[in-house]
Amino acid sequence: MKRFVARLASALAASMLVLVQPALAQSVLRDAETESLLNDMSAPLVKAAGLNPRDVHIVLVNDDSVNAFVAGGQTVYVHSGTISAADTANEVQGVIAHEIGHIVGGHVALADRAARGPMGISLLSLLAGVAAIAAGGSEAGLGVIAAGQQAAQGSYLAFSRTQESSADAAGARFLNDSGITGRGYLSFFKKMQQLEYRYGITRKVGFLLDHPVSSERIANLSETLEEAPSWKTPSDPALEERFRRVKAKLRGYVDPPEKTLQTYPQTDQSIYAHYARAYAFHKAGYPDKAAAETGALVAAAPRDPYFLEMQGQILLESGQPRAALDPLRAATDLSRSNPLIATTLGHALIATEDKANLPEAIRVLRVATQRDDDNPWAWMQLGTAYEQTGDTARAALATAERAQMTGDPRTAVVSARYAMANIPANTADWIRAQDIAMTAGDAAAADKKKRRR
Repeated sequence: MKRFVARLASALAASMLVLVQPALAQSVLRDAETESLLNDMSAPLVKAAGLNPRDVHIVLVNDDSVNAFVAGGQTVYVHSGTISAADTANEVQGVIAHEIGHIVGGHVALADRAARGPMGISLLSLLAGVAAIAAGGSEAGLGVIAAGQQAAQGSYLAFSRTQESSADAAGARFLNDSGITGRGYLSFFKKMQQLEYRYGITRKVGFLLDHPVSSERIANLSETLEEAPSWKTPSDPALEERFRRVKAKLRGYVDPPEKTLQTYPQTDQSIYAHYARAYAFHKAGYPDKAAAETGALVAAAPRDPYFLEMQGQILLESGQPRAALDPLRAATDLSRSNPLIATTLGHALIATEDKANLPEAIRVLRVATQRDDDNPWAWMQLGTAYEQTGDTARAALATAERAQMTGDPRTAVVSARYAMANIPANTADWIRAQDIAMTAGDAAAADKKKRRR
């Protein structure tokens, strides 16, 4: 996924990675299972929209408000609060379909020209004001909406109604063309409608009066969706099961432990409850209880890569890297070397402080960075492994990769040039170092020129 990441959060950094998104001033949650689900949920919609699946990315934002928006070309950002508020995967598909409608309509570029405010968001989507008020009270919601108005400087509002209606219609078309029922699309709009009534948004906030309110949207969409052959088609049961797992896992990760344990008491022996409680106990500092929960998951499905990943992650973060190796190796193999899981394995191998494990760490981390080169944590781990083997040139190359993606061209240039001076010329690594030195050098020069103005 295309992200410009500033730093990696230190806690719980292996499986579900929390990354700062400077352009959005919000953090991004990365998790192998969640990303796989979101990609599979959106794939038929992307295809129906006539877009290239390789160019469209669905990113989960760590924010408990119910929100989704498009920014940066063809990237859809979905707040974690949207996952929590949704009752079904089909509802989230409706939200994604709407946002893809903004992409196809070219609204990102239009809004980018009309609104270049400090938030750095190209488009404020249908849920922004409603969600903020629902999550943080009316004052918080009004603050977000006011920020949006300031960023837009009035220009954005002039065409927002048309854009939202267009995205609504496009989203419905993508669902129908994909053979996916639109029931979730409508039911999620009804949730927003209830929030409008609850907080009196239509009476209090002029901004939303410039957008079609949920009742209008429901009326406009109902006929189109209900007449489609897919209306009576049940939502994919496999996706719904995966969604319930991800939702529980997410709640365990982002909610305070006490809230998670209230939602999923120990009398609940479902897979979802074990998932949520494992993170809750881990966060609360009860490693034995967390291990019992992951043990129950692995016992229920010994070849589930995500259960094994969580077991290994929690062992690693509890100071037991050697014990984490077997489940993480199995998870990496079963997931066909998923780059996020492989990065966790590489981290664990390094954390054993056994030099005999470094060649394996380098091997799995090289594969991880090749498959997901936008993960600075993976590049950091690879650089560490190289450094510990005495290969300072390739350690510098890994540092250059990480510096370039985190917006530090000066470090990227210095590190890339050191790598070029110490790696055999015209090899693949030398050519990559040369590319970074050139592009980062141009970026550093541009930054210097800007500072002089």
